[in-house]
Amino acid sequence: MFNDFIRHLFPRMVLRENLKISYTFCLGGMAFTLFLLLALSGMLLALYYQPHSAHAYASILFIEEEVFGGHFLHSLHRTASNLYLLLMFLHTLRVLLTGAYRPPRQLNWLIGFILLCLALFSGYTGYLLPMDQLALWATQTGMELLRILPLGEVLHGFLVPDAVGEPLSLLRFYMLHVVILPMATLLLCFLHFYHIRRQKGALPYL
Repeated sequence: MFNDFIRHLFPRMVLRENLKISYTFCLGGMAFTLFLLLALSGMLLALYYQPHSAHAYASILFIEEEVFGGHFLHSLHRTASNLYLLLMFLHTLRVLLTGAYRPPRQLNWLIGFILLCLALFSGYTGYLLPMDQLALWATQTGMELLRILPLGEVLHGFLVPDAVGEPLSLLRFYMLHVVILPMATLLLCFLHFYHIRRQKGALPYL
């Protein structure tokens, strides 16, 4: 699976005709590139960010005002996250409109849909981390809406064991955002590219 992942990113040959802009628009490739950019910028931000309710907002101010290039790095991470979600939506829409979810690609369609859900959840967990007033209000609204879903109370209790923005809930959002969700996304990307190479229908030069 790892070899197929590497070969998908760096194929041994590419036909000239496949370099032209086509109906796929390389939306998945651009989304994965932004995912890598988000991982890199996120790791740099994590060097200064403090995941504690008493220090989180102050650490964001420190990053933007005191760290060299910090304001640019934080803006880059935020902008890349918005573009990442947009490309994931467009990629999913393209798959729907072109019928690329049909047999034998049902499993890969399911994997791609889970990746979209992980991208949305990653954006949601990251929204709280700056701990400004807008982040607190938006997360509080989302957590209250979660209660009406099946098993919503259980999920709410797991994500917010104390209160939105309090130490435990902020720490859980932080761990989800920087460790669990990125690792799950990367693993599913491996699996997604592996199935693309196995089916080879979408990319004839493979």
